[in-house]
Order: sequence, then structure tokens, then C-alpha cells
Amino acid sequence: MKANDLKQDVAVHTERRRRLAAAVGEGVAVIPTAPERLRNRDSHYPYRFDSYFYYLTGFQEPEAVLVVVGGAAPRSILYCREKNPEREIWDGFRHGQEGARERFDFDEAHAIAALDEAMPALLADRAALWYPVGADAEWDARAMRWLNAVRANARAGVAAPQELHDVRAPLDEMRLLKDAHELALMRGAAAISAAAHRRAMLAARPGRHEYEVEAELLHEFRVSGAQFPAYSPIVAGGAHACILHYVQNDAPLAEGDLLLIDAGCELEGYAADITRTFPVNGRFSGAQREVYEIVLAAQRAAMAKVRAGSAWNEPHDAAVRVLAQGMLDLKLLQGGLDEVLEKETYKRFYMHRTGHWLGLDVHDAGDYKRAGAWRPLTPGMTLTVEPGLYIRAAEDVPERLRGIGVRIEDDVLVTQGECEVLTAAAPKAIAEIEALIRDGRR
Repeated sequence: MKANDLKQDVAVHTERRRRLAAAVGEGVAVIPTAPERLRNRDSHYPYRFDSYFYYLTGFQEPEAVLVVVGGAAPRSILYCREKNPEREIWDGFRHGQEGARERFDFDEAHAIAALDEAMPALLADRAALWYPVGADAEWDARAMRWLNAVRANARAGVAAPQELHDVRAPLDEMRLLKDAHELALMRGAAAISAAAHRRAMLAARPGRHEYEVEAELLHEFRVSGAQFPAYSPIVAGGAHACILHYVQNDAPLAEGDLLLIDAGCELEGYAADITRTFPVNGRFSGAQREVYEIVLAAQRAAMAKVRAGSAWNEPHDAAVRVLAQGMLDLKLLQGGLDEVLEKETYKRFYMHRTGHWLGLDVHDAGDYKRAGAWRPLTPGMTLTVEPGLYIRAAEDVPERLRGIGVRIEDDVLVTQGECEVLTAAAPKAIAEIEALIRDGRR
């Protein structure tokens, strides 16, 4: 990272901490990062920081806690691991307290071992304690120990915080609107993920296995600079596409199969989330084409509603209406459109929502309703648009449609006008997909 980019990166996180300090008023906020997790015996899963902590700090090491003190003299304090040359030989570089303070612009930095001793003094005579209430029983107990330690000094005139608040509430609102720094990373993650989907379309062939195609995705993610997949990729051939969270990815691909791939990378913490469905032999059959065009029309209808001022549910309602009419046209359902929508019989073939927030988490932070009403979309919000049809084999399903599963998913940014499709580089029109596969395999 260039020096100027580094300064901008630090400034972004410093400003977020300032905003949180203003939000907690005379309170104190405590935000721990994620712990390391054992995979088996003494081997750990690859470490991934807590999203709330990283949003405020940019600090990626485990065993760290951020304390933000509000009020007239706000401060941000990091508690982290000490420098340890011997452990660094085994586990890699550590910033240590002084290095972290200078690199990330904290007002103070102390050893993580000093946290419990320091917290009662930081909480004395403060109005409220803010932390991730209920997220972890150990942290709940720890917070109670701090408060009880303050209460033990009541006869000396020291008052403990009278209020407990979930710090995730103000942070969710902050994270919901993406700033320029975040959007740059999300566009980068989208571009890498779109390239991976194009690579997968060229790699898939009858006789290959789902895991071979998954390997192509993961290769493109890593070689392009992404750190991880944002979630376990779904590479589902044939009827496996009717299993929403299929992750076995171990079956062979057959002539005439559709292949549904739901995969996105994580770049500097930020997720992309793309789904494409395409024929492994490069040509959609008649029935596959019919189902696919219905799902694509539903996505277009939903995207037309993704604009400032629309309620969160409007894109979903628009997609459902198109999908339900498509189910009637395919003879999957009987009756009229209004009846299908009222009785929700469409849920047999389309059982999930049309999108979710996207950002540091693939299902990102933020409420969908406020005071009982769907919240309005606002410029800066990022979300997915992902309708689908999943036609599991059954006696009352036309034989030509059995086992066809289609989902089409893009990542979009809300603007004042038409939404910006961050993942548009991944082909999704039938003619585009067939041309890419045909020309790429020559």
C-alpha cells in the first residue's frame, strides 16, 4: 500500500471511531475482535477478524479489544498483544502497543492482559456501557465483573454506569451506508468475483466434477489478490441446484446439466456475492431457457425497484410477481396470479427472499424494518438481488422441468436513479453466456 493510501485508510477508521464516540455520549464502548478458533486438536482455522472491530480499526491481529470513550474528551484505546520476538518467529509479525498506536492512530495502546484491570476505572462515573450484548456469554460475564468492581467503590462516591446498550445498534446504522473507501473495495471484490465466474463457465464441461470448477473459482480469487472466499462456494450441477445451500461440490457434471454457481471473494474484508446458472455443454435446452428467462425477468423487475425512496420489500415483491406468473405459465401452479400471491403457493418453488445487505459480512449488518415498516432505500446502501426457481422432481411437475434450478444474483449499489450493478461483468444474458462458452472453448 502506498504511503498516501495508508494515510487515507487510517483516516477513515479514525473518523469512524470519532462518530462512535459521539454516538455513545458520556458512555464507554467496548468492541472485541474475533477469537482464534481450533479446527482440530492444535490446528486453527485461518484467522478472520470481527467485522465490527475491523470497521473501526483496520487492525487484523487476534487478541485485541477496542475501547472508545465518549464525552468531552473522547479517546480510542487499543488493547492488543505485546511484541514477542520468539512468538513472531513461529506466528509472524505483531505490531505491539507502540507500533499499533502509531500505525493506526489510536490515542493509547496497552497490553491485552491489562484490560480487565483498566476497565473499572474507565467505567467509573460513566453513564453507560456499550458492548455486543448477548453475543458471547463469556463477554457478558466479563462486563458484569467490570460493573461489579465499580459498584464496590460506591461508598467512595464512585457511580457505575446505569445503562447497558448493544454497541452493534449504532454501528449497524454506520455500516449500512458505504463510504468511498468501502465502495472501492467492494467494486474490487466484484470485479475479481465476476472474472472467477467467467473462468468457471469456460472450465465446466460434461465429465468434470463440481470440485474441479470450484478449484478454478478459488484460483482466480487468490491469484487476483483476494484473501478468502466470502463464504463456502456453491457449485451445484443438475438437480443439486435445487438445494439452496449445497456445498458438497463433489458430483460429476453430466451432458445436459445446468450448473448453478454461487460464489464471491473477500477483498480486504469486503464480500462479493454472485450467482450464475449456465449449461455445462454451452447450450440451454428449451425447458432450461424458459425457466432461465423467467428468473432473469424477475431480477430485472426487482432491480427497477432498487432506487432511493423505494421500500426494502419493493424489489422482492416485484420479483415474486414475475416468478409467480412464470410458474403459472409453466403449469407448475394452478389458479390466478392474485390467488397464488395471496396464498403464497409460489413458495414451493421460490422460498427465499430476493436479497440481503452486503458489505464486511456477506449477510451484512443493518435492520430491514424500522418501527414495523420496511425501511426506505438510501444512496450508499449495497445489497444483493437474487431471485430463483427451484423445481424439484415430483409427480405433479412436468417431466421436462424436473430438477431444473436457476438463480441469478448480482450486487448493487443504491443511487438516486438506477442502481449501479457492481457485478455486471459476469455474463447473464443467454446469448452472452452461450457466446462466451462457445468462443472460449474453441
